[in-house]
Amino acid sequence: MRQIAGVKDYIITAMILLLAIGLMVNRHDGGLQNMRKASVTILSYLEQPLSNIRIYRQAVSTNNYLHRQNILLQDELSRLRSAEQQNRVLRSLLNMREDSSFPLIPVQVVAKNLTSMNSSLTVSAGSDDGVETGMPVINSDGLIGQVIVTSKKHSQVMPYSNSMFRISARVQESRAYGIVTWSGNSGRGLIMQYVPQTVDVEPGQVVESSGHSNYYPSGIPIGEVVSVEAGRGVDTQTIYLNAFTDLSTLSEAFIMEFRPDTSITDLIEEHNELF
Repeated sequence: MRQIAGVKDYIITAMILLLAIGLMVNRHDGGLQNMRKASVTILSYLEQPLSNIRIYRQAVSTNNYLHRQNILLQDELSRLRSAEQQNRVLRSLLNMREDSSFPLIPVQVVAKNLTSMNSSLTVSAGSDDGVETGMPVINSDGLIGQVIVTSKKHSQVMPYSNSMFRISARVQESRAYGIVTWSGNSGRGLIMQYVPQTVDVEPGQVVESSGHSNYYPSGIPIGEVVSVEAGRGVDTQTIYLNAFTDLSTLSEAFIMEFRPDTSITDLIEEHNELF
């Protein structure tokens, strides 16, 4: 009986609480409506800035994604341009190899030293590939230099941008002969000297190897005439050239299997001994 009495008290208490809540709600129904209206008004004012914050965060996220995609696309475009340039160079070299009157040994430039007076290149072919000292080095643009040292697998090349570089050359249009050397400045500047002032040389004309030195065959393009300067007190003029081959971007080349005519070499040596 005591247990029933205790449960009865709990039931009565719960009913009284429910009745009180009902009376409170019915009594303050207008107040609750006003509270609902106030909360809706406040939320309507807060909704726009909160929405702007959400849009800003989405825009930042989208911008970061697009920035990453732009970097990837730029990298892909750079690789495609590099591949296109390499294919163009290789096609030119292939056409040159087919048209050459001398056997050509293809090489890759594996090292460069273009920052001193005695600049040099190292290429990926040596005596095991048939390379010999003195052989000219060229590409589809023109003359690069000459092999000066060989090992079994590699060769050292003296490029035109070396203080020791010399080549007998001629102006293609006028057949005027002279000696081409490096100007000593950075870039592709060359100088052609010992050309008589009576010979008319104009900018834009092509200078090529003459073949008279017996170290290079004739007809290898060297550079283009940029300007001409009359000599003072001498009968020759100085011709400034821009080399066709850009050593700074050079990656592939050919070693030309050209060997000096021994009969001419022997004759020159005998002449030197006499005088």
